[in-house]
Amino acid sequence: MPELGCTPGVVAYNTVIHGFFKEGQVGKACNLFHEMVQQGVMPDVVTYNSVIDALCKARAMDKAEYFLRQMVDDGVVPDNVTYNSLIHGYSSSGHWKEAVRVFKEMTSRRVTPDVHTYNMFITFLCKHGRSKEAAGIFDSMAMKGLKPDNVSYAILLHGYATEGCLVDVINLFNSMATDCILPNCHIFSILINAYAKSGKLDKAMLIFREMQKQGVSPDAFTYSTLIHAFCKKGRLDDAMIKFNQMVDTGVRQGTAVYGSLIQGFCTHGDLVKGKELVTEMMNKGIPPPDIMFFHSIMQNLCTEGRVVEARDILGLIAHIGMRPNVCTFTILIGGYCLVCKMEDATKMFEDMVSFGLEPCNITYGILINGYCKNRRIDDGLILFQEMLHKGLKPTTFNYNVILDGLFLAGRTVAAKEKFDEMVESGVSVCTDTYSIVLAGLCRNNCSGEAITLFQKLSAMDVKFNIRIVNIMIDAFFRVQRKQEAKDLFAAITANGLVANVFTYSLMMTNLIKEGSVEEADTLFLSMEMSGCTSNSWMLNLIIRRLLEKGEIVKAGCYMSKVDAKSYSLEAKTVSLLIYLFSGKGKYREHIRLLPTKYQFLEEAATVEWFAI
Repeated sequence: MPELGCTPGVVAYNTVIHGFFKEGQVGKACNLFHEMVQQGVMPDVVTYNSVIDALCKARAMDKAEYFLRQMVDDGVVPDNVTYNSLIHGYSSSGHWKEAVRVFKEMTSRRVTPDVHTYNMFITFLCKHGRSKEAAGIFDSMAMKGLKPDNVSYAILLHGYATEGCLVDVINLFNSMATDCILPNCHIFSILINAYAKSGKLDKAMLIFREMQKQGVSPDAFTYSTLIHAFCKKGRLDDAMIKFNQMVDTGVRQGTAVYGSLIQGFCTHGDLVKGKELVTEMMNKGIPPPDIMFFHSIMQNLCTEGRVVEARDILGLIAHIGMRPNVCTFTILIGGYCLVCKMEDATKMFEDMVSFGLEPCNITYGILINGYCKNRRIDDGLILFQEMLHKGLKPTTFNYNVILDGLFLAGRTVAAKEKFDEMVESGVSVCTDTYSIVLAGLCRNNCSGEAITLFQKLSAMDVKFNIRIVNIMIDAFFRVQRKQEAKDLFAAITANGLVANVFTYSLMMTNLIKEGSVEEADTLFLSMEMSGCTSNSWMLNLIIRRLLEKGEIVKAGCYMSKVDAKSYSLEAKTVSLLIYLFSGKGKYREHIRLLPTKYQFLEEAATVEWFAI
């Protein structure tokens, strides 16, 4: 333009600067801004807003603040757009305090925040799990004379739904009618998703029908939400009905919908239908799920012990043209180990090698762990040596598996040698390793050695978890070093740890054993006050220990606690009661000290009593 004798004005500069920013050419946009000033064309509020907005989106907040100061110095008054850009920049990058500072500056300059301003704060709080605080800002909008819009409602509804606050979701949705805000597809979908996630599918369907009745058409997300929920519940017929409706109404099906259906049919044993759906989506030009998707299905099936069904997924993977990898075989090997079918696990390992795949540390570790858990420690050790010969460096996981197996087999000397080897080889020793070693020593009647190692590690400032503390409290009690056990328990909080049910169970049963029943009772009350709740296992254990000590009244009190919590007496507890109170039982004459429901007669002490 200068070559033609024309001097571009502020509007022309604004247009080009905005264009550069839109194309992501921030450098060119900023250079043009400086050229504009040099040419004597004064930037206006539009110019500054364009620059500040682009810099905020690029997370260059220092530069954005610089331009704000220059804007004010040039006598250009910032407006809503200016401050909203800065608030969005800070809040979206997690800088809450800075966003609040800008908001305060905004109001101090008498620039009135709009609905968009408040929506940004609500968004930030909801994203960080602070929907209750977000609701406070939402409510304050009305006091400021602002009316929340669809976006405001959608943000807060999604926040509540994410945090599982279904009642708040419903109440907020119902309040929309008061504000004369008609819910759109997005809002209906949030509500449907909230109901579906909480397992209330029938209620979700009522909302779906209400949505259609109001003339709001469901979109891909709405259908995906329902289809996924139906598949998860195993209601595959309902899922297919919704899928067919989706097709009939012309809503585009994508990978997510097909993925839910394929996973549903594979999980519930209909691989043929799963295969059909894979073929169908590929024919439509939709990319099929990747191998990680099928690995997830296989892992879930293996976890449930359905390894044969998991193995059948291999056929589906081949159908797509994918090649199984190390992870595929490792999942199946782990599945067979889980159901104690070690011959099948070994065969799968051999098939993997025949397939041209080299097992990794994790594969070896899982198979070794399977051998160890099934008391085949020698097979595990052979495999461990094979791993070394192949040049694979053992990891912490590999050593932990072998250590656990050796201790489990009672081969304490070999386990200690392997632990020394681990340390000397420079492999990282983690908390789990120490747990395995200390628990293994105690399990094999080497509590003294465990205490020596624990004290050595404590002197080295090794950080322990509550599991290790529990192991050592038990060890101290085993060797009659009761005061040290109590001292270790007393130091739990000071060490930044929290005692759990097992910790309190250890302390109480040992206190009862030494005759300190009242102290055990006090500890139980202390546990409940700390927020740690007793479970069925703990209460049954305490009852048995009290009965063994002849503390019938106290045992009766804890039996009442079992009833109050709707727990059941374990078979071991019932057997002990029958032994102690029926016929020739040593406490037969004290049966009236038990709660009424447990005052059974000898002839009533039959197998049927287990139904109590």
